[in-house]
Amino acid sequence: MKNYSVRQLTFAAMVGALYAMLTLAIAPFGGAYSPVQCRVSEALCVLPFFFPEAKWGLFIGCIAANLISPYGLPDLVLGSLATLLAACVTAKVPRRLKWLAPLPPVVANAAIVGALLAWYGAGFGPSFPALYAFNAFTVGLGELLSCYVLGGVLLVVIPRLSFFRSRLPADKL
Repeated sequence: MKNYSVRQLTFAAMVGALYAMLTLAIAPFGGAYSPVQCRVSEALCVLPFFFPEAKWGLFIGCIAANLISPYGLPDLVLGSLATLLAACVTAKVPRRLKWLAPLPPVVANAAIVGALLAWYGAGFGPSFPALYAFNAFTVGLGELLSCYVLGGVLLVVIPRLSFFRSRLPADKL
């Protein structure tokens, strides 16, 4: 495991706090935990493209946000692991394929959270496949909006801000 500096750990903690805060802020409006969800906080899932340490902040932030999930322990574990998996893959996206950085959260959450919601709604009964297809589609659509629209803005803006530019790894400039 890589040793992170105090600055990197602090950054990861700030990302986690921001993720949890954004998720909890939209929770009363139904956008964070419903089958048709669009978590604004998922836009932050592009950050590991620039800052690999952000994956740990996203993971902890997702755990914190999922503590109040109506889907209980399965969402706490599987939803948070989906975010960690997506963040780990995003951190490995090469610079020349920057436009792919938002894709891992879309795929991971559509597949994993879509299955979780389908199981919660129907168990593994005969209606599971149809419910899974619906939930994977709606969760994936919400992720597309969050990650490609809002996350896309972050992918463009972060390298242009001097505060972040000086901290970016040379292979991501």
